Amino acid sequence: MAEHTRSSITIDATPAEVMGVISDFAKYPEWTGEVKEAEILKVGPDGRAEQVKLVLDAGAIKDAHTLAYTWEGDRMCSWSLVKSQMLRSLDGSYSLAPVGDGSHTEVTYQLAVDVKIPMLGMIKRKAEKVIIDRALSGLKKRVETPPAQDAAAEAEQS
Repeated sequence: MAEHTRSSITIDATPAEVMGVISDFAKYPEWTGEVKEAEILKVGPDGRAEQVKLVLDAGAIKDAHTLAYTWEGDRMCSWSLVKSQMLRSLDGSYSLAPVGDGSHTEVTYQLAVDVKIPMLGMIKRKAEKVIIDRALSGLKKRVETPPAQDAAAEAEQS
């Protein structure tokens, strides 16, 4: 990746548990915010997605794009742009490292985006930072509060 933005967060779960959420594209609309639809177009021999079409609605940016994914076990997931109407390129990765006894995971998200419309580099980096921070906090919440717990908490509040 050329110029990129990077941020990390520690999640109270094993790398396998975190990667399980990252690789479950069907559930992305439930926790990512911007992803409204996710369709796996091609599955690799390991059973994980190799190509995914994502429909995004991030306010001013609405786009459908296809990403190609590569997986390194529960250590890394990286992606690159196959096609998009608004983006020239999009390269990113999640790197997972066990912390302490392995019951916690440091997740580092790296992202480089190039849009087809002219945009100042500083504004582009800020947008990348917002995307990364939202994704990491959404991932942390999703992993640490499984859906069954979410439903139980909502039922108690009703």
